[in-house]
Amino acid sequence: MRHSTILATILLAASIVACTRNAPDIQSDFDHSANFASFKTFGYASPLGTDVDGYSPVVTQSLKSATRRELEARGYRYADSDPDLLVNFGARLAKVGGSDLMGTQHVGYYGYRRVAVYKAWPSYAYDADKYTEGTLNIDLVDAKRKQLVWEGVAVGRVKDEKLTNPQPGIDNVVGEIFAKYGYRAGP
Repeated sequence: MRHSTILATILLAASIVACTRNAPDIQSDFDHSANFASFKTFGYASPLGTDVDGYSPVVTQSLKSATRRELEARGYRYADSDPDLLVNFGARLAKVGGSDLMGTQHVGYYGYRRVAVYKAWPSYAYDADKYTEGTLNIDLVDAKRKQLVWEGVAVGRVKDEKLTNPQPGIDNVVGEIFAKYGYRAGP
């Protein structure tokens, strides 16, 4: 049961672009002291953050394929051993919005209501804006220094009906994340 729950969480979070109402929010940050011109090759962390119980699920393979495409398009070469950069992934799901049965709003218009202050009438309970939010992180790590040098993060709403074919969403979100990566492989 635990294994299938973790796998479903990874699948949902990694599929956020195919499953969002609006485009996901994409953010990135980098180590200002890193010498990006020195990086020529990349590989993958082991184990990856999306690996489950010692093996790589299909979502991990899709993420690897999409990041490989993006990095190779920027002149980096894949290396099985001793790469300059290690790629790692993280995925997370969280329920957002809505209210409890007592009408206490946690997010949204009635967010000022707190149980400790007062309770609204039960008819004010409003769940229309409750949704699942997915987060996908892509980390690039300087393999020699064991130091994070760049991180791209996508956050967006996840819609269940698009999960039957997550690959287009994964390809899209990874492309959007790497659009924030302003570097090319060194000479």
